[in-house]
This record gives sequence, structure tokens and C-alpha cells, in this order.
Amino acid sequence: MKTILNLIWLVLSGFWLACAYVIAGLILFITIIGIPFAFASWRIAGFALWPFGRTAVPRRDAGAPSCIGNVLWLVLAGWWLALGHVITGVILCVTIIGIPLGLANFKLIPISLTPLGHEIVSTDRPFTAARW
Repeated sequence: MKTILNLIWLVLSGFWLACAYVIAGLILFITIIGIPFAFASWRIAGFALWPFGRTAVPRRDAGAPSCIGNVLWLVLAGWWLALGHVITGVILCVTIIGIPLGLANFKLIPISLTPLGHEIVSTDRPFTAARW
């Protein structure tokens, strides 16, 4: 089930969202200060490319630098990427077949807003939501 959902996701929205994360990472990589954000963006690009069967969980060793970095990320790129997830999620939820894909878009919004201090892990359930 996860593979079928991921393949449909890849065709309908995953490829384009992953491209947006890669482009955001390339733009952030230009500056030295943006390099950690670029790596976080590329990590989320992989998650946006193949989201079913994976989830984001908070890292226990993340501290104040991650919090400050997330504020900077939110201002620089996070809200644009979250807006992309909202738009594609609403569009996909219009059809009955697209509802699970739209929900996956909504699952990616928290990690697109605050990527630092989280890691992406595999799970055996296709619709596992992150627990913040």
C-alpha cells in the first residue's frame, strides 16, 4: 500500500514539492550561514519525495540553536514551502482518490515550518503523523 501511494504521490505532487525544497536548499547554500538550512531542506526534499511510511520525530539532543535556526528558516523559506503544501493539499483533497495525498501534504507542513531539530524515520504505517 505504501509503495502505491508513494508512486501516485510522486506523479501528482511529490516531484514538484521535492524540486521546491532542492531549489530552496540551493539558494540557501549560497551563503555560509545558510548551509545548515540547505542540508535540512535537502533532507526534507527526500521526505517530500517519498512520504508514506516515514515520519518526522523530534531529536532529543536539539536545543536552543535549533530553535533559533527554525525562526530564521521560517522567515527565509519555511512559510513559502508550507504554503505550497497547503495549496497542493487542498487541490488534492478535492477528489476522493486524492484525499490521502492531501493529508500527506498536511502532514508535511509542520516539518516544512520547523525542520531543524527533527529527524525522519521509517515506520510500518503509511499514514503516521508526526507527534510534536
